[in-house]
Amino acid sequence: MYLPKTYEDFSDKFSEIMKDYQQLGKVCREAGPLEHKCQDLVKLGIAVGASSRGAVMSAVRKALVSGATAEEIRHAVLLSLTTTGFPNMIAALGWVNEVLEHRER
Repeated sequence: MYLPKTYEDFSDKFSEIMKDYQQLGKVCREAGPLEHKCQDLVKLGIAVGASSRGAVMSAVRKALVSGATAEEIRHAVLLSLTTTGFPNMIAALGWVNEVLEHRER
């Protein structure tokens, strides 16, 4: 899976923090009944709500790995329209499309 250089640099420089952060993420995922793909789509929705380009793109990559289709991913973003507004949803859709286009190459 593609990871941004900034993420890789942080991971290299602060490996113990990254290890603990990843462990926290694992524990959070295991804390409830949602299956992995559903978790990734929920995380995508949270990232859209936070208007975080990096988090949206990361969530899309993870959702694809867990079996989500491009249509399911775009639908999750579309659902944000009435909650976060048109400009935020459109920006997120653009970030999603960047990942999907990168994947097709």
